[in-house]
Amino acid sequence: MKSAVIISGSLAQDHEFIYPFYRLLEEKIRLDVCLIGGKPVNGILGTPLPPNKNHAVKDIDHISVKDYDLLVLPGGVKAMEKIRQDKRLISFISNFHKEDKLIACICSGAQLLISAKIVKGKKIAGYYSMEDDLTNAGAIYTDKEVVSDSKIITTAHYKDMGPWMGETIRQLNNA
Repeated sequence: MKSAVIISGSLAQDHEFIYPFYRLLEEKIRLDVCLIGGKPVNGILGTPLPPNKNHAVKDIDHISVKDYDLLVLPGGVKAMEKIRQDKRLISFISNFHKEDKLIACICSGAQLLISAKIVKGKKIAGYYSMEDDLTNAGAIYTDKEVVSDSKIITTAHYKDMGPWMGETIRQLNNA
């Protein structure tokens, strides 16, 4: 059975968390949720995250790269401001990539890829306001609906979540 972890925090973009959450469960993928502090939070629009109250939440100290095939990084600029300051989370993302595992990232979640120093020379989609940040970090910025490079699958906006998660699940199932 394939396994995935969503890493996020308070004030994440609700849609960008909820859609992959239910899409992965629909595919019968074992799913963990890791949130700063290890407790449920609310998204920027007020939705409880995770949206299913019975779904357990873990703290970064209770997850291991070896336990997952896929890492999902929802956006939400307010959440990213806090998440990218947690060196344990950034190290997890960096190590996930070093292990050549699949990462799906949307919108401002690309800030975490920058902080993990894994974008240099790669095509990365991110929210349009992050073009300079991605370029300055050495990425090749794009705003296509889904971009895949070196097992990092990105999209710039939640309007493209369907193609983004479709490609993510396709690659996960073929891994």
